[in-house]
Amino acid sequence: MNNPKLKATILIISDTAFHDPSTDQAGDTLAGVFAHEGNGQWTVDDRKIVPDDVAMIQKAVSLSCDGGDYVNLLITTGGTGFAIKDRTPEAINPLIHRHAPGLVHGMLAASLEVTPFALMSRPVAGVRNKTLIITLPGSPKGAKENLQALLKLLPHACLQAAGGDSRTLHLGGTKKLEEEAGVSSSTKTKHNHHDHNHRHVHGHNHSHGDHAMPKPHTRPEDRPVSNDPRAGPSSRYRESPYRMVSVENAVKVIIENSPLPKPVKMPVNGSLVGHILAEDVQAKEAVPAYRASIVDGYAVVVSKDGPSMKGVFPVSAVSHAQPGEIPTLHHGHIARITTGAPLPPGANSVVMVEDTVIRSMTDDGREEKEIEILTDHVKPDENIREIGSDIKAGGVVLRRGEDITAVGGELGLLASVGKAEIMAYKKPIIGVLSTGDEIVIHDRQGPLQLGEVRDCNRPTLMAAIKGWGFQVVDLGVAKDKSGSLEEHLRGAFRNVDVVVTSGGVSMGELDLLKPTIERSLGGTIHFGRVSMKPGKPTTFATVPVKDNAGAPTTKLIFSLPGNPASALVTSHLFVLPSLHFSSGREAPHGLPRVKVVLDEEIQCDPQRSEYHRVVLTARGDGLLHAMSTGGQRSSKVTSLRRANGLLCLPAKSLVIGKGEMIDALVMGALGGL
Repeated sequence: MNNPKLKATILIISDTAFHDPSTDQAGDTLAGVFAHEGNGQWTVDDRKIVPDDVAMIQKAVSLSCDGGDYVNLLITTGGTGFAIKDRTPEAINPLIHRHAPGLVHGMLAASLEVTPFALMSRPVAGVRNKTLIITLPGSPKGAKENLQALLKLLPHACLQAAGGDSRTLHLGGTKKLEEEAGVSSSTKTKHNHHDHNHRHVHGHNHSHGDHAMPKPHTRPEDRPVSNDPRAGPSSRYRESPYRMVSVENAVKVIIENSPLPKPVKMPVNGSLVGHILAEDVQAKEAVPAYRASIVDGYAVVVSKDGPSMKGVFPVSAVSHAQPGEIPTLHHGHIARITTGAPLPPGANSVVMVEDTVIRSMTDDGREEKEIEILTDHVKPDENIREIGSDIKAGGVVLRRGEDITAVGGELGLLASVGKAEIMAYKKPIIGVLSTGDEIVIHDRQGPLQLGEVRDCNRPTLMAAIKGWGFQVVDLGVAKDKSGSLEEHLRGAFRNVDVVVTSGGVSMGELDLLKPTIERSLGGTIHFGRVSMKPGKPTTFATVPVKDNAGAPTTKLIFSLPGNPASALVTSHLFVLPSLHFSSGREAPHGLPRVKVVLDEEIQCDPQRSEYHRVVLTARGDGLLHAMSTGGQRSSKVTSLRRANGLLCLPAKSLVIGKGEMIDALVMGALGGL
């Protein structure tokens, strides 16, 4: 072949190798396979080492696969077993756009010829953008065997993944491909009347003289499928062109297309609340930093084999829980000490004040002069908190991925060990936009005109997003005109990471959001219908833009239905998981799922899964109980009143009886607690 060399990157996934690269052996082994068995077709451009951390794995993968400087092949080694820390499949799977089960089967089949323990591996293979990704075991031997099993086939796969013309690549059929790759079929067939080479050229090229064949320059899946607003209402779709997806698949697509978490340096103060740590935090100093008393009493000098402490002793010093110099305490003297105060130099134990009585006072009557110790059982190191007994200097006090909560414990811990700044994941900024000619601001004075609707979605969604702990920007109301929508969205992209809209996603002639995203902004609609109620028209899209510094980036658009119940329910189900992922929160993302007891009979919808608004209450039986908020019509605003949960009703012809248990998602604080 005269093709230029294909670029490969080796990603070593190992906590051990990350901390000590000299321990890695698999990287050199795999590089040797490419060099000596790759038929001169490969160049290993880069070798990276990351720990067994999902976010860091995904970041490394994204750097190799996204953008113009992508590699043709990304090989990972490590983290594919069953150990708790083996997270490579969980990190890679969400990033793959097109899976390659055949490559996985090939690796397992080759390994099974060596050992039955090949079944203990969890390999993943597939394509992200134009890069083929394959996960290999961590052992150098296993990684080498797996790569050797596939290596001769990978150039062809990588050329196709990079956009090579399949018709050209397959000229000559399978036999020619096998000859070029240096492989042969393991089984031969004798019925040559149909040899499965798919070379059905029929002796002519279908050009039919001078009639040129159509030559498309875009793929069907990349072309807009939304209505063309210029064609007028008579040409609009009568049925949605968007394939219906399940709620689970919709969330999966959202996570796959949400930006990876971005670490930033942040001060340790109240602004850190709600952020996720992007690094392990180590204590700069020990806590306590000195030997401290855990009681109010008297510091003493106890001899291990000397006389008893019982008796009368002069009080020679006072140690309070405040900075300052303390004189050395000598044998035969005691020092009054308060809880948390440092022990005087020389002291090695503390007697509780309850085990003493005052025998004499100073002449002015203001201070203790002599104290009698009533016990003879005082031992060294009693009632003392040792240096570092709470936190050792250099010890890890918080782990990457932990949440800084409003309860205050994490913030107090960081402050106690002297941390002024830490690395945390940046939280996305969200803008909320209402759409529609009929929408008027909710606080406009005067009666409504015929057809007008007060905007309740925008304040509702903004309140929900703020309650989740994210910064939210009011984007106002856009009219049902393509130019107005485009102007609002382009302006929003300069200031926010995620745009949440309501309205304009159904089948009406003025529902212009999808055409604006695809035709005006050059965005990609990943799904436009979800099999659920309420919220069937929910749409998720990404739009490529340049940030304020001119660098390419991607913005997310969640286009929610205009009915109030639909908008709020879908924001919790789809927007929140994306925000959790992009802000560094570990899976599961979104609302917590719990089991609840139904306090009334509920009818399921046979066609679509339903998210039924309920009031969740903790009862004396120790269980959560669910009571419906009433009629569930998607436009019924009153169904949102007091709602703090969503029943997860399956798409079945089914009545769930009173007293039965069912899954629910918790949206807000629980009643009865």
